[in-house]
Amino acid sequence: MTNITFSELSTYGELAQIVGGSARSFGTACGRNPIPIIIPCHRVVAANGRFGGYSGGTGIETKRVLIAHEGAVHAGPATPGDKPVQAALL
Repeated sequence: MTNITFSELSTYGELAQIVGGSARSFGTACGRNPIPIIIPCHRVVAANGRFGGYSGGTGIETKRVLIAHEGAVHAGPATPGDKPVQAALL
């Protein structure tokens, strides 16, 4: 995860293929990350474009703010009914 650069997003599945695991196990590892702002779990999203979970701060809202702060593009809705996010600096 530390190789995902500022403003870049990757999926749980893409990273799981690199390390030889499953997307679910990679998501579990992200959820157990004790220092999520240092090890950038917020840059990992689900394959369908949803945010997935986040263990830092206030959870998914913190992930949304961090992605927006970095100017990353999130292609899919975070939750049903949400519109896709083109993040911009806050």
